[in-house]
Amino acid sequence: MTRLVVATRNPGKVREIREILADAPNWEVVGLDDLGIPESPEEDDVEAYETFEENALAKARWFAAKTGALALADDSGLCVDALDGRPGVRSRRFAPVDEARGERQDEANNRHLLALLAGVPDERRTARYVCAAAAAWPDGRELVRTGTCEGVILPAPRGTGGFGYDPLFYIEDEGQTFGELPAERKNARSHRGRAVRALVQALSAVNKKGAIT
Repeated sequence: MTRLVVATRNPGKVREIREILADAPNWEVVGLDDLGIPESPEEDDVEAYETFEENALAKARWFAAKTGALALADDSGLCVDALDGRPGVRSRRFAPVDEARGERQDEANNRHLLALLAGVPDERRTARYVCAAAAAWPDGRELVRTGTCEGVILPAPRGTGGFGYDPLFYIEDEGQTFGELPAERKNARSHRGRAVRALVQALSAVNKKGAIT
C-alpha cells in the first residue's frame, strides 16, 4: 500500500476524496488529523497564487515537506460567468466576513453570491466548478491534473449534502443540485472527482514505471 496524505483541513474534502478513491487499489488515504499534524498559522499563506494549479501545487509541496510523505492537495472553486469568473480562486473566502469559518463561512459565501446575482436572469447564471488536484513527493517530484463541471446557480439553495456552494450549484441533466445528489453520483460528476481520479491514475503509472508520465 502507498500512503497518500490528503493535504487539507476541510473535513468535507477529506471525506469526498476518500469516497472518490474508495475503489482505487493499493492506496492508503489518510488525513492530516489521522497523522496528528497540528494546524499552523503559516498554512493560511501557502495558497497565495492566482491559479488553481499553482495553489494546489504549493499546498502539496508544503505538506509533502511537513509529513515526509506523498501529499495530495486540491484547489477548487466556483467560476460564475455573470461575475467575470469570480469567485474563482477566492471561493473559500469570498464573503467579506473575516471571522466566519467552516459552515458559517459557507453560509456567508452563499449569501454573498446570491446578493451579487440578484436580478440576473436564469440564462445568465451559468457557472462551472474547477478543480486542480496536485501530488508532490518529498524529493521534489510533482504532478497536477484538472477537472471541471458545468452548472447553473439557483436563486435559493436546495439540499443539505455536500459543502460550500453545492446547494446552489444545479446540474441541468441531473435535475438536482450538488447538495441534493447522492454522494456517489456527485463524485462521479464533480470537478473534484474527475481531477482526483485522473491524478491517481497518473500516480499509479508512476508507481509501476518509477517515473512521472
